[in-house]
Amino acid sequence: MNLQKLFHMQQELDRYIQSNRNVEESVFRKKVLALQVELSELANETRCFKFWSTKGPSDKSTLLEEYVDCIHFLLSLGIEKGYNSLGEWPAPLEEQDLTELFLLAHQSVSEFTEHATHEDYSNLWRTFGALAKALGFSYEEVLAAYIEKNETNYKRQQQGY
Repeated sequence: MNLQKLFHMQQELDRYIQSNRNVEESVFRKKVLALQVELSELANETRCFKFWSTKGPSDKSTLLEEYVDCIHFLLSLGIEKGYNSLGEWPAPLEEQDLTELFLLAHQSVSEFTEHATHEDYSNLWRTFGALAKALGFSYEEVLAAYIEKNETNYKRQQQGY
């Protein structure tokens, strides 16, 4: 999947938010934490680690919305570091157990935070690609959900979210 449309949409949203909120300082680390929180919210909705519970995961639409929240911050971090020239979504990692994928995703976020190399950023996309695959999301579903959530984010900003 080509990521350029998503990078462009995210860059416009970031500009809009930062301009309207008069944000002038670096928010890179805040976006890192936001990605980690969204990733944890997604993990919580899958319930993949809750060996003590018999309740199943949330419905697919809830999981997709949480996943796309992660994608917003993943794109935004790439923009912050100048990696928005990444054209295609890198091939996903081999599918693994969801718990292991979530742990790997958190580790990948930490590595990117520490080093912020292009390779680290590509690895993040590979990990999130594996998560999408494991959760049963097609790139088309991710794109459609991202566009919908992007519109929602603009509306929220206009309503004083």
